[in-house]
Amino acid sequence: MKELELKYGCNPNQKPSRIYMEEGELPLEVLNGRPGYINFLDALNSWQLVKELKEATGLPAAASFKHVSPAGAAVGLPLSDTLKKIYFVDDAPLPLTPIASAYARARGADRMSSYGDFIALSDECDEATARLINREVSDGVIAPGYTPEALEVLKAKRKGTYNVIKIDPTYRPAPIEHKQCFGITFEQGRNEINLADDALFENIPTQNKTFTAEAKRDLIIALITLKYTQSNSVCYVKDGQAIGIGAGQQSRIHCTRLAGQKADIWWLRQHPKVMSLPFVPGIRRADRDNTIDIYIGPEHDDVLREGEWQKFFTEKPEVLTEEEKAAWIAKNTEVSLGSDAFFPFGDNIERAHKSGVQYVAQAGGSVRDDHVIETCDKYGIAMAFTGVRLFHH
Repeated sequence: MKELELKYGCNPNQKPSRIYMEEGELPLEVLNGRPGYINFLDALNSWQLVKELKEATGLPAAASFKHVSPAGAAVGLPLSDTLKKIYFVDDAPLPLTPIASAYARARGADRMSSYGDFIALSDECDEATARLINREVSDGVIAPGYTPEALEVLKAKRKGTYNVIKIDPTYRPAPIEHKQCFGITFEQGRNEINLADDALFENIPTQNKTFTAEAKRDLIIALITLKYTQSNSVCYVKDGQAIGIGAGQQSRIHCTRLAGQKADIWWLRQHPKVMSLPFVPGIRRADRDNTIDIYIGPEHDDVLREGEWQKFFTEKPEVLTEEEKAAWIAKNTEVSLGSDAFFPFGDNIERAHKSGVQYVAQAGGSVRDDHVIETCDKYGIAMAFTGVRLFHH
C-alpha cells in the first residue's frame, strides 16, 4: 500500500488528508480501526522512541503519547508491589510480562496526561499487555506484531473501533527528511545521534563524577525520551521510567518546574495516605485518577468538603498536609534529569534538587555554566555535559 486516505487532518475542517510514500510502500498496516492524522503522528514518533530505547537498553520498551509528546516512557523492569498498586495493575488478569511491565510503567507514571493516549510497544503485544490496554481510555497502539490472543482483545475494544497498527521493525527511513510550513518545504538530515554512546558522559565538570550503572541507564532513557518530545523539554527518570516530562515550554525553568511537579505527584501517589484512600466501590478509573490528583494538590478541599467527599469516598480522608508532603518528597532520591539543551541558570538545578535529582545530563555551553556547576556542587549532584542538543519540532 503506497498511501492511506484519512478522515481529516489535525482538525475536521482540514481536508483532504492522507499519509503516503513518495517511493516504495507504507511500512505499516492498519489491523483495526481508522487512525487519524494526529494518531499517526503520535504512533510514528512514539514508535521511534521505543525502538531506540530497546536498542539502547536491551529491554522491552513502551511509551504513552499525547499530542506528539510522551506522557510516559519506560523499559520493562519488574514492578514493586507499591508500583503495581499505584498503577492499578495489582489485579491484572494475567502475570505481567516484560512488555506488559513496560506499558504499565509508561501509562502509570502520569495517568492524567495519558488519558486518551496512543501507545507504542517495542516488542510484540502479548495478551497480558492487551488486557491492560483494554482497561484504559486510549486511542490506539502501534507495535511490530500482535499475538492472536492480543489482537482478539484489542479488536473488541471501543466497540470494535480501536486503532491497531502493525509497523515493520526493519523499516529505515531515508537519511534526509522533509516537512512543509506555509507552503514552504523544509529539509534536514534525520537526527540519528546515538544517545547510548559512552562519550556523551565523558565531560563531567562537577566535583561528583560518579554515575551508577542505573543512573546512566536512566539518563539515557531521559535523553532518548527528550529526542521525541516537543521542545523546550526536560525529563525526570527513576528506576527505568520517566516520572516527570515537561514539554513545549518557552522557558526552561518553567519546563523544569512542570516536570518536577509531575515527578513529585508520582512520588506522592506512593504516600500511605494516598494508597489507602477509601474509594467508593465501582468508581470510574478516570474519576479515581482525577480525585487523587486533586487530593494531592493545593485544591484538595474540592474533593474533601462536605457534600463532595461522599461522591468519591466511603469515609472522609484526612488532609495530606503541606508538611507531610514536603517530608515525603524529601525521601525521594536517586532521580536522574535530562535536558534537551543547556541549563542557562542554576535555578533549574535548585528546582531539580527539590525532587530528588542526583544525576544530570545536559548539553552544556551556557555563558553561566559556572553557576550551574556551582549549584550542582552545592548539593553533590553529578552532571555530564553531553555537548548534544535535542530540539524536536
